[in-house]
Amino acid sequence: MAVAGRGGRGTALLLRALSAPRPWPPAGARCIHEGPDTIEELLDRHLVKKPAAGPDEESVEARRRLASSRREALALYRDILRAARLFAWPDDRGVPWREVLRANARREFEEARGEGDPEVVARLLIGGRDSVQQALDRLADASRRAIEAEEAKRRGGA
Repeated sequence: MAVAGRGGRGTALLLRALSAPRPWPPAGARCIHEGPDTIEELLDRHLVKKPAAGPDEESVEARRRLASSRREALALYRDILRAARLFAWPDDRGVPWREVLRANARREFEEARGEGDPEVVARLLIGGRDSVQQALDRLADASRRAIEAEEAKRRGGA
C-alpha cells in the first residue's frame, strides 16, 4: 500500500506539472500551421536553391558531354578494330578485308573528329554501332551457312 500511495502522489504531481501553463510556441519558434500555404512555398523556403548555370558551369557540362562522347567513340573504334580481325579473306585486289575495314574506319573517324554538335555525334555513334552489329550478324550467318553446306556435302558424299 505504501508503494501505491507514493505512486498516487507522483502521478498527481506529474498531472499538475503537465497541466501547468507553458509558453507555446517557444520564443523564436514557428508552428507548422503558421507556415506556408502550399508545398511549393514550403520547398522554396527550406531547400537550397541552385544558382542558374553560369558560363563556367556550362563549359564544365559541355566538357563532361564531350568526354562521354569521346569515350563512346573510342569504344566504338576499338570494337570496329576487333571486329575487323574476323575478316581475313582478301578482296578483289588481294588486300585483306580487315585492312580495308580499318582504313575506312580511320577515315570516317578522322572526318567526324571536329564535329561539335552533340546530336550529330550521337547519331554517328548510333549508326556506327548499328553498322558493326549488322556486319557481325552477316558474318555469323555466312559462317553458319558455310558450315551447314560443308556438313551436307560430307553427309551426301559419305
